[in-house]
Amino acid sequence: MKTTSVTAADLAASVFAVPPLARYSDLTLNEDANRQLIGYLEAGGVRSLMYGGNANFYNISVSEYAEVLDFLVDAVGPDTWLIPSFGPDYGKLIDQARILRGSKVPTAMALPMTFPATSDGIETGLRRAAVTMGKPLLLYIKSDNYIAPEAAGRLMRDGSVCAIKYGTVRPDPAQDDYLRRLLDHVDPKLVISGIGERPAIAHLRQFGLGGFTSGSVCLAPRGSMAILAAIKRGDWATAERLREAFIPLEDLRDGISPIRTLHDAVTLAGIADMGPLLPLLTGLAEAERQRVQPAAQALRAWDESLSKAQAAE
Repeated sequence: MKTTSVTAADLAASVFAVPPLARYSDLTLNEDANRQLIGYLEAGGVRSLMYGGNANFYNISVSEYAEVLDFLVDAVGPDTWLIPSFGPDYGKLIDQARILRGSKVPTAMALPMTFPATSDGIETGLRRAAVTMGKPLLLYIKSDNYIAPEAAGRLMRDGSVCAIKYGTVRPDPAQDDYLRRLLDHVDPKLVISGIGERPAIAHLRQFGLGGFTSGSVCLAPRGSMAILAAIKRGDWATAERLREAFIPLEDLRDGISPIRTLHDAVTLAGIADMGPLLPLLTGLAEAERQRVQPAAQALRAWDESLSKAQAAE
């Protein structure tokens, strides 16, 4: 597992998979299923795993946190970068930061807290969390009113933040005044696009961001990594063509629920049994599962066709 300090090269090295977390029916951690999914991602070339919203870290108790963290550290491969998350409220940030301080992970992502919170309060809280953790954190921005760009810049400059995940949804990702203001204060190569394949091309092409996260990479790791490779070589047409395979599942995620749809899609595609979601979330209704299953299976089958094509080369 990567234990060294975070650099721009790390952010560009791999798509950041944002996987779900498997549990048994009694809500205890299903280590075997989680290892299956991690192995599937690593076999597809993914080397950065970010456990955040899709893994329902918002609802993990402080009492379970060390167990989950220790398991994930043990489960990933020797050259894989594990990024757990913590928070979002101040109490959990500090309590979990104390646990993270003793871990080998080089950073953790602070889950965004939008209410009750202010930009100044978030800046203060995140700075204190980084001090408690003893290492810089990864800042996650997913709304304009979360933290002022100037505050994000201060956190980056004083070493409290090592990188930023930017996940604010826009009708047109190429038109984003907040992101432009943010990049006046931070190096774009230390910012990653945080909303999957749909806006990633615009974010990396128009704004020069350093990389991107994906949930659907859990079904198609080779395809998502191929998009990143095409972007790196400036082959935008190939990147856009590859992205089309992800759109049916992404449309369902946007229309139903990004977290819940991905969680059950991994199961429905036959990759690993994710089991139930930890409350306060629930899995898909049966009618929703019937809509998601064909898209999930098609995306996995497409990815496996890429694997066969690569093996034949």
